[in-house]
Amino acid sequence: MILPDHPAAPRTPIASRPEHSAQSPMSVHSLTVAYGSKPVLWDVEYETPASSLVAIVGPNGAGKSTLLKAVLGLIPVAAGGAVFWGKPLADVRRRVGYVPQRGSVDWDFPVSALEVVTMGRYGMLGWLRPVTRRHVEAARAALDQVGMADFADRQISQLSGGQQQRVFLARALAQEADLYFMDEPFAGVDAATEAAIVDVLRTLRTAGRTVVVVHHDLSTVEDYFDHVMLLNGRIIAAGPIAETFNARNLQRTYGGRLTLLDAVSQALSDVAGQK
Repeated sequence: MILPDHPAAPRTPIASRPEHSAQSPMSVHSLTVAYGSKPVLWDVEYETPASSLVAIVGPNGAGKSTLLKAVLGLIPVAAGGAVFWGKPLADVRRRVGYVPQRGSVDWDFPVSALEVVTMGRYGMLGWLRPVTRRHVEAARAALDQVGMADFADRQISQLSGGQQQRVFLARALAQEADLYFMDEPFAGVDAATEAAIVDVLRTLRTAGRTVVVVHHDLSTVEDYFDHVMLLNGRIIAAGPIAETFNARNLQRTYGGRLTLLDAVSQALSDVAGQK
């Protein structure tokens, strides 16, 4: 997704604060978001590790998608803000990619899969510049990377849900960003699409990119990600999977709302017992 030139969120001058590393792809400081008088996120502090795959997990209504939108300037914030490599988003916009939830997109818009992916190149083109052959070929290469090369000329409304998600992922790849945010990319997709997404995530990490993913399936967190943020209105715990993704932190995050908590806890105990 091409991020707006004028973010809704007010800029907070936090880039010069010593606690925010210029090497971190994203640093969040004192971020608070409220809908009306109801806080959704409260005083969030976080530094994203470089060249890593980060999962944001938590119960429904915990503020996971809100966090992504807030740091990207897509919604207003009550306090705090985020910087990227120590700079405001406006200064590094081309280096940041965003894959929103599939359900938030109008898939009836009359464009082909290739045209959607080519939109990811617009930040490199400049205003009113024509789309050259080089950019079209880059878009085709991104489609091929997610297994959708044969569907380049297909109208997006004619694609299955999994295929649409792959097209959106290809658009992000075409942007050639250094930091990606993905909001529930695995939601409602088939097994083949999930495997394709995981392959792309690992390829991005190998290339030194960072990907922050809102994720719901606790059973795959350890397999897919390096780091995890456990969120429920505030950050309950955050860090490497081996140190952070455990039964105690899951209980603190989900409380009684995690119906599968006992099974997850047992699975974690079994894994620990095998080491």
